[in-house]
Amino acid sequence: MNKVIIIGGGIAAHTAAIYTARASLQPLVLSAPEPDQLSTTNIVENWPGTPDGILGPKLTQDTKKQAQKFGAKYILAKADSFKVLKNSFEIIASGKKYAASTVIICTGASSRKLDIPREKEFWAKGVSTCATCDAPFYKNKTTVVIGGGDSAMEETLALSKFAKKIYLIHRRDEFRASKLMQDKIKKLPKDKLEIILDFIPIQILGDKSVTGIKIKNVKTNQPKEISCDGIFLAIGHIPNTDIFKSSLKLDKKGFIITNKKSETSLLGVFAAGDCQDSLFKQAITSAGVACQAALMAEKYLEGR
Repeated sequence: MNKVIIIGGGIAAHTAAIYTARASLQPLVLSAPEPDQLSTTNIVENWPGTPDGILGPKLTQDTKKQAQKFGAKYILAKADSFKVLKNSFEIIASGKKYAASTVIICTGASSRKLDIPREKEFWAKGVSTCATCDAPFYKNKTTVVIGGGDSAMEETLALSKFAKKIYLIHRRDEFRASKLMQDKIKKLPKDKLEIILDFIPIQILGDKSVTGIKIKNVKTNQPKEISCDGIFLAIGHIPNTDIFKSSLKLDKKGFIITNKKSETSLLGVFAAGDCQDSLFKQAITSAGVACQAALMAEKYLEGR
């Protein structure tokens, strides 16, 4: 049986793996195939010690390599179930059973969808949540970004290097993104970026692939159609915590409830990162809380 199992594949999981590995706990990391949020971020400018910024994928991979250097073992497997046993915990991941004395949950969050007509039909056929991944496919094409936070600004900036035209659509009359990010998109040429406020998407348009989007003014209900080749969603995230619903206390949005020590409602189970952070959602806070969770897991094992 493993001393520690870490569930996740992002910066929180890798940080927890570094600390538990250095404590000679030989952590097993169950990492899902889907990319973490940081791996789909173009450049991270607020990571300490990187005055010129660092690419999100590089930061993630370097942290993983560091964990592996200290002895962390990684298995590419998606956790499908979580069970509390008498003196341990059982995780079934990609059809195999794994047991551990303590568990650190770093399952992150997934991009929220629009839930409008034809969205599923055109998923990966013009509808995406990752401009960092897909922007090169839209060279000299017209794109739409939905959202008003930092993620939407990030998507817009990533697309601006390739797309000839970007429509940035937000449901409110002002953005909630940081001033720094808003200032960046304001520097884009006016013929490159068109901002549309007070509108919401109501239907994806297309044939074999996306050809446009139908939107509606939230104040007047006036509909409008925009022709485009691609649509990028940046409207928030949903925590990946479904398998813990029957075992752990979650808040009304599905985030795992933890105390100041990263402890969940279940003794021996800790959580860090986007699966428990509904407020800050920063790489640095995810790493910090994961470090704390790892140290608490070590203390828990010492006291058994």
